[in-house]
Amino acid sequence: MAKRPTLKAEKRQTLGKQVKKLRKEGVFPSNIYGKDIKSLAVQVPYKDFEAVYKEAGETGLVDLQVDSEIRPVLIHNVQKDHITKIPLHADFYQVNLKEKVKTMVPVITVGEPKAVVDKLGILMQTLNEVEVEALPADLPEKIEVNIETLANVGDQMAVSDLKAGSGVSVLTDAAQIVVKIAALVTKEAEAEAKAE
Repeated sequence: MAKRPTLKAEKRQTLGKQVKKLRKEGVFPSNIYGKDIKSLAVQVPYKDFEAVYKEAGETGLVDLQVDSEIRPVLIHNVQKDHITKIPLHADFYQVNLKEKVKTMVPVITVGEPKAVVDKLGILMQTLNEVEVEALPADLPEKIEVNIETLANVGDQMAVSDLKAGSGVSVLTDAAQIVVKIAALVTKEAEAEAKAE
């Protein structure tokens, strides 16, 4: 089992409109919440948060140290500046390591479909993430799906084809299509669509 990233947090006194001032000082505002847990406003150094978020994403467990107490958390609800994409705020969801949690996990395609290599069709990914349930320590960072075998227009893979790993249940409807091969758009059809 890989060592979890650790993040040191302090209890936050600054609330409301004053929070902007914290950001200017390189401090990242957040909240801890969870089942049967009293919500707590905390702050962490922005650089530390950024490094841990890059490593753990929203499915990796993080040890959040508040005072001398270590709390296992998942990073949730990251709000980003819509222009700079810099995180502005996040919640730390405190988990019970013995209780399963539900979360969304990205689906990543691996390889290039034969149909694309042979210039028969184009790949369409219709589902970018699925909901899973697992113990916090078993949560996958991503689910990879190998798409090299898709050879013909109309070939597809559904949620039921995903392999999520042991101890992980995929909750998204198994019949939902993840990727499929669509027909190449011909130049004539493109011209007609433009004319319309």
